[in-house]
Amino acid sequence: MSAAKVKMREKKMRNQPASVQYPSSQGSGQEGGDTPSTGATGGDGPSDIHRSTDRQKKHHHRSGWVRGHQRDGGSYDKEMPKYITGGAFAKARAAEVSAMLKAVTKTTGSSHVFGALPKHMRRRAMSHNTKRLPRRLRDVANRLREKSLQAGSKKKKEQAKCKSRKARRRHGNLLLEFNRRQRKNVWLETHIWHAKRFHMVKKWGYCLGDRPTYKCYRPSYRAMSTHCLLQDLSYYCCIELQGEEDKLLASLSQLTSKEAGPTFAAVLCTSGKRQGSVVVYRAGLYPSQPLGPVTFLWRPRTQGSTHRQLWIWAHPTNKQDLLAELQSVCQCTEAIVPPLVPAATTAETGPTPEPETRPEKTPEATRLPGTKRKRNCKDAGEPPAKKILGDGTRSPTCPVTWRSNSTGIVINDLTMEIVRYRLIGPQSHSVLAETFEAATDCDERNKSQTSSLWWPEHCKDESKMNLHRQQADVFHILKDIYSTGELPAGTVLGLAVDDPRLTLPTKKVKALPSVKQTQEVDEAEEEKRRELMLRGVPEHCCQSSLWDQSVRDNVTNNKMSEQSVFLAICVLQELNRMKSEVLVPGSRLSSTPPQGRVPVLLVHQPGKQVGHEMSSWGAGWDLLLPKGWGMAFWVPLVYRGVRIGGLNMSLKHSQNKGIPHFPHDYPDCPAGVCFEEEQEAELLNKFKRRPPAKRTNYIKHGCLAPFRCPWQQLAEEWELIAMQTTTRTDTLTEEETTSRPDDGVAKPQSRFTVLRNRKSLRLLSDWCRPTTSKGQRRCRVGQAPPLDSSAARQFLAEHGTSVVWVRLSLPSKGKPELHAAVCVPVAEDLRLLNKKLDGGGPQEPLHKNHFKSRIKRKKKGAKKAATSSDKTDGKESDLPNLTTSTENPKSSSESSADLIFGLWPDPLPSVTSHCSRVTLGWVTQGDFSLSAGCGEALGFVSVAGLLNTLLDQPAEHRGVVLLRNPASLQYRLAKINIEV
Repeated sequence: MSAAKVKMREKKMRNQPASVQYPSSQGSGQEGGDTPSTGATGGDGPSDIHRSTDRQKKHHHRSGWVRGHQRDGGSYDKEMPKYITGGAFAKARAAEVSAMLKAVTKTTGSSHVFGALPKHMRRRAMSHNTKRLPRRLRDVANRLREKSLQAGSKKKKEQAKCKSRKARRRHGNLLLEFNRRQRKNVWLETHIWHAKRFHMVKKWGYCLGDRPTYKCYRPSYRAMSTHCLLQDLSYYCCIELQGEEDKLLASLSQLTSKEAGPTFAAVLCTSGKRQGSVVVYRAGLYPSQPLGPVTFLWRPRTQGSTHRQLWIWAHPTNKQDLLAELQSVCQCTEAIVPPLVPAATTAETGPTPEPETRPEKTPEATRLPGTKRKRNCKDAGEPPAKKILGDGTRSPTCPVTWRSNSTGIVINDLTMEIVRYRLIGPQSHSVLAETFEAATDCDERNKSQTSSLWWPEHCKDESKMNLHRQQADVFHILKDIYSTGELPAGTVLGLAVDDPRLTLPTKKVKALPSVKQTQEVDEAEEEKRRELMLRGVPEHCCQSSLWDQSVRDNVTNNKMSEQSVFLAICVLQELNRMKSEVLVPGSRLSSTPPQGRVPVLLVHQPGKQVGHEMSSWGAGWDLLLPKGWGMAFWVPLVYRGVRIGGLNMSLKHSQNKGIPHFPHDYPDCPAGVCFEEEQEAELLNKFKRRPPAKRTNYIKHGCLAPFRCPWQQLAEEWELIAMQTTTRTDTLTEEETTSRPDDGVAKPQSRFTVLRNRKSLRLLSDWCRPTTSKGQRRCRVGQAPPLDSSAARQFLAEHGTSVVWVRLSLPSKGKPELHAAVCVPVAEDLRLLNKKLDGGGPQEPLHKNHFKSRIKRKKKGAKKAATSSDKTDGKESDLPNLTTSTENPKSSSESSADLIFGLWPDPLPSVTSHCSRVTLGWVTQGDFSLSAGCGEALGFVSVAGLLNTLLDQPAEHRGVVLLRNPASLQYRLAKINIEV
C-alpha cells in the first residue's frame, strides 16, 4: 500500500475506538477479512485485544489494505460473531457516536456555520444572504454576522469614513492625507512629482527621489555633459547668521583654518560676489574632529552699515552638530520661542483635525453607510486645509532663533524656508534665460495706490528699480554665453522675475543657446560679455530681496493659485491680440498680475576644479526661491527639455568631478562614521539573504572587511611601521605583525585624520608624478623638493596618522568596485607595465578558511543538543548528567555564535600584510568612467604607506599601485593621482 493511502486510512480511523479491530482472514482462509472483532472471539481481556492489534498491523504491512473487494477476487466474510461482550461493545459504539458528533458540530474559523452543510450545498452567496441557508442554521448565522459587524464598526472608528476612490481623491481629503503622512518624514515641494517617476527613499528625515523608474544613466550623463540636468536640493539646511561683520568673522575663524583653503573671511566671498565652500571643524581642534563641508553666501554690504547677513548651507546629517557649534562660538544661548499661532488660523498653516477626532458628534459620524457625503453649512464655514509649507515635522513651539546678549549675533534656522534647485550642464544658463523673464515694471495706477504686495512698493523706490534694470541687463547677457563653465566660479546674481507659469509652452521644447553671428554682434555687448566672463557679476547686482524675511513671507502668502494663473493666461492671450491690433508699434501692454513677481538668487556652481583635464565639467547654476513656489518653477524648467536626477546622480556627479561626496567620502566626520555603519549593516543583510552556496567566500579571497573600511586600524599599523623604520619596505607577513606588540615600540592611539592641508597635498601630488586618466602623459608640476628619506621623515612627523584622497585610473581593462583594496606592487609586478598586457597584474592565491571547522562544530553541536533534548523529555533522572556533559558544546557554540560563513569575525588581524601584497587603502567610489573612457576609482590611502611605497619605486614607475575587488583574486595595475 502506498504511503498516501496509509495516511488517508490513518486519518479516517483516527477517531475509531481501539476495541474494534478488523483482523485478517486467518480463520477464514482469505486475505484481509472485514469481520469486526470485539475481543470476545479471541479472549476476554485487554491482552487479547493488543495481540490482535499487533497481528493486524503486521498483516497490513505484509499484504496491504484494499478498499472494496480483495485482490484475489474473493468476497468479504459475511459470518457474524457467535457472541459479543455487552460492555465492550457499548463502549466501542459510544466512542464512535461521540467522534461522529464532534466531527459534525465542529466549525472551522474560515467556514463558521457553513461547515455544518455538506459541500454540495455550500454557496458563496450564503455569506451575504442568510435566507439561503436552511432554517435550522439561520439563527446561528445571523448571530455570527451581527458579531462580525460589531467588531468591524469598532475598528472603523479609527479609519476614514470615505471609502470610495472619488471621495478619497477630493482635494481637501488629499491634503489631509498628505499632511498626515508628512509628520514623520519631510516632503519636498516636488515630492508628488518625484513619487510618480522615481524610486523614493527615506533618508535623513526626508522622502527623497533616489533614481528614476526608467533607464536613464547614460542620458543623464549626456545631459550633464552637453545640455542640463535638474535636481531638487531643498533638503539642504540653511542657517542664517546676523550681526557685526568683525564679530561674525572672529567667531567663525575658530571653526576653520587657512591651511585647508579659503575661509569665511575670503575677500571675494565677504563682498557677496562669490559663494564659498569650506570644511568646518570643531572650535580650535583643526585638523582633527571635522564636522563636514558647508557652502556659505554673504549678503552684499550696504553703505554706512556694518551689519552683515550670512547664509550657511549644510547637509541634513551635519546640521545638528554644526548648529550646536555655531551657538557655542557665537555665544547664542538665548532661545527665542516663536509666537503661538491663533486657533482660528491653525488650519491654514497645517493639517486640520480629522472629523473622527473632534469631540463633538457631527452628522458625519451618524451618516449611514452607503449614503452620499454632503458638506453642511457648519463645515463650509470652517477654513479649508492647506498644504504644509516648510518643515511639517517640527513642533510649533520648537525654537528656530537664538540670540547672544554679549556679541549681538542672531542665529536663524531657515531649514525648508528656501527652495534650492541645481541645474548642471553647459546649457544651464540657456534653460534659465528661456524660462525666466525679468519682472516688468508696475503701471502708474499701482504705484500711486498703497498695496500689501511687495512689488508695487518696490517699484516706488527709483534706486531699487535702477538696480533691477541693471540686473536684468546682466541676465540678458547670459543668453549670449556659449557655456556655463565660462563664468567665474561662484558668481551670484540677484533678480526679480515674472511668474514662469504665465509663459509655459504648450509642449516640451529643448532650450538652446542663442549665439549670434559674428557680423551681428555689437561691440558694446561683446565688451559686456567679456567683462562678465572675466570679472563676474558686479557687486551691486548681487543684491536681492530674497534676503528679507518679510518679502519672502509676502511672496509666499500671496502666490497665485493655479486657477488664477489660468485666468491670467487667458487675459494675456487677449492682450497679445490687442497688442497686434494696436496702431502705435512698439507699445507695451502690462499683463502680469502684481502678485506674479518673485525674487530669486542665481548662484553659479563651479565644475571640475582639480586635475589637469576636463576643466569646468559639471558646472551649472543653483536657483534659490522662497518657499511655496517650488512647483511653479519646477514644471516650467522641466518643459525646457532638462533631465531630472536624484541622489544617485549626485553621487555620479561628484565622482566625475573627482571630489569627495558627503557623507560617503568623509570617514573622519560623525556623519561619515554613521553612514559607514548603516552601509555595513545594509550590505551584511544583503549578504545574509543569499543562499550559503551562492555567497562569496571572502575569507578565501583574502578580504578581511568587504563591507567596511577599517581606517583607524590601517593608520595605526602604517604609523607603527613608520615609527620602526622609514627606509624598510620589505613585505611583512602575518607572523611578524603579530610579534610587533612584543617589540619596544608602543602602539600609537591617535585618531586618524584626512589630509586637507593644501601645501602638503601639492607636495605629495608632485611626488606621485600626476598623469592623465589613462596615464599617457605627465602633467606639469611645480618645483617640489626631491623625495628622499629625510623629506619623508619630516612629512610623516606632521601627517603620520593621516589618510589622503586619491584618484586611481586603470590604463587597461577592469572596473573598480566599492571597498576594493589598493595594494603595493612588488618588482615583478612593475615589469608587467613594460609588457603592456591586457590581463593586468598578478593573482592572489587562495587563502585557507580557518573558521570552517568551527562552523561545522557549531552546526553539529546544535543538532546534538536538539536530539538530546528530545530523548531526555521524560527522563528526569538523567538531567544532571546531561547538563554537565553539554556544558562545553554550549560554551563553544556561544563563542562561535557570531561566525558567518565567508566573513572574518572581529577582531580583525593585520589589514596591511594579510595578503600577498601590502594594503595601502580602499576604494569608496568606483565604476567605469564615461568621461575618461576607462575604469576609475576614488578612495583613501595611508600617507605613511604611500610615502613608503614611493621611496621604494623607481622614478619611471612612481605612483603605480595594484587594485583588487573584494570578490576577485585578480590584481589590476593602476596609476595613483592626488589632484589639488
